Amino acid sequence: MLVRAHYTPVISATGLYTPPHSITNEELVASFNLYVELYNAEHAGAIEAGEVLALTPSSVEFIEKASGIKARFVVDKAGILDPAIMAPRIPERPNDELSILAELAVRAARQALEQAGRDPAQVDAVICAASNMQRAYPAIAIEVQAALGCNPEGFAFDMNVACSSATFGIQTAADFVRAGHASSVLVVNPEICSGHLNFKDRDSHFIFGDVGTAVLIEAEDRVANQPHWEILGTKLKTQFSNNIRNNFGFLNHTAPEGIGAKDKLFVQEGRKVFKEVVPMVAALILEHMESLGLEATDLRRLWLHQANANMNRLIAGKVLSHEASEDESPTVLDTYANTSSAGSIIAFHKNCDDLKSGDTGLICSFGAGYSAGSVFVRKVG
Repeated sequence: MLVRAHYTPVISATGLYTPPHSITNEELVASFNLYVELYNAEHAGAIEAGEVLALTPSSVEFIEKASGIKARFVVDKAGILDPAIMAPRIPERPNDELSILAELAVRAARQALEQAGRDPAQVDAVICAASNMQRAYPAIAIEVQAALGCNPEGFAFDMNVACSSATFGIQTAADFVRAGHASSVLVVNPEICSGHLNFKDRDSHFIFGDVGTAVLIEAEDRVANQPHWEILGTKLKTQFSNNIRNNFGFLNHTAPEGIGAKDKLFVQEGRKVFKEVVPMVAALILEHMESLGLEATDLRRLWLHQANANMNRLIAGKVLSHEASEDESPTVLDTYANTSSAGSIIAFHKNCDDLKSGDTGLICSFGAGYSAGSVFVRKVG
């Protein structure tokens, strides 16, 4: 009878790649309001006749009150701020060049590997977990695997669970390690969210930014005496909802007449999302804590999904039973905006070095689907 060994998965390193361009709320609002002015002037007759609704200007105050966002990093700034374009313009690359999504992943991955002191050839598997893939196939993960020079006997694949892709990827990687299918798994989260954002929509034009993150999950015996994060437990949940949706896909050209283009970009019913997701995520975390025997006082820090400052404040309050301080629940939302699956990983990457051995924290994501994932970790070393 074959007896399979049990391996303990840990997070040994993380990586972050930040695009070079940042757009402030002031810049975004100026561009949007110029677009509104031009649109309303062009459709003045129809607006006066009641045939077309006039567009409403945006404001910095509206954005910050609604989201807590103050700026966002993007791969292309000029196209987004041009009132005649209002979208990123990223040149298509030939097939013999590294794709833009893979480039973000590779940059973040190299930082994680350097932090862990690993040669890429030691990585057995790559999971590209993100909210929108650049193409259907070949998998972005396989391209990243080849670009890095990972174990040629290993494997790679893409997965998409929207904003929860990173935590779903972490659980999948941890399961591979536990089962002995891989000793080192790289989870990459390249997010070019500006590509699926409607910059002409006042209610959402400010939400997203671009970034690349990476998490290295390895068997505990690989990290020896290096500092690392023991994965205490993971828990995932999905619940179908149309309140956040993106209908872009390869079948769009067959859509019947009358279906508009707006739903081919990010659309959401923001108030419904807020009302339904906050209690769902809080309940998931509290149930997970109970199953692991953890109390609120055991938690040193929460690295929550960076979608909305008000959502994070309410979720953290329900989990901790008090208003969370910036130290207890740090935010990167103000400078990075919502970066979908990468948000909680950015928060963890930038706000974990000060924790001491034995400190316990939570990486948590939530978003479209609905989907949610919680990963409890404990500092070792």
